[in-house]
Amino acid sequence: MITMKDIVLEGHPVLRQVAKDVKLPASSEDQQTAKDLLEYVINSQDPVTAEKYGLRPGIGLAAPQIAVSKKIIAVHVTDEKGKLYSYALFNPKIVSHSIEKTYLSSGEGCLSVDRPVPGYVPRYARITVEAVTVDGEKIKLRLKGMVAIVFQHEIDHINGIMFYDHINKENPFAPVENGTPVER
Repeated sequence: MITMKDIVLEGHPVLRQVAKDVKLPASSEDQQTAKDLLEYVINSQDPVTAEKYGLRPGIGLAAPQIAVSKKIIAVHVTDEKGKLYSYALFNPKIVSHSIEKTYLSSGEGCLSVDRPVPGYVPRYARITVEAVTVDGEKIKLRLKGMVAIVFQHEIDHINGIMFYDHINKENPFAPVENGTPVER
């Protein structure tokens, strides 16, 4: 089971590396990593389990955040209609995206960043992601709003990008061109 002590913090070199593709079919080790990432995110959202194990709540986690430089992400988040998106994925990539942007009005946070970082993080409002599930199934997901933001955040991790890299350095709360805020 992954705990907070397994999560590396900003400044760790693995967070700035472009992760390696997972060789498919995935090894049992890679499958276990994916399952462990998803288990952390699910457990961290349960107040009793989170308190018992000292887990910071999260809605997504990527393998580089546990010092594994492979393209594996896990997401456990509901959209504005209450639909659950719960996935552990190998080699996810954004294959198309909207011109329109979106951003979290409250800003983004990250389990690997132990401090508040104020500012808007511009993201695509809609994306299409292709990936492979833990069971080896190729999937294509069309995502929007909060769910699209979470997937972009985690996919950034496997590409060595931190969320604050997107924040306008001169004016962190500058209006996002072509952007609609998402409340969380």
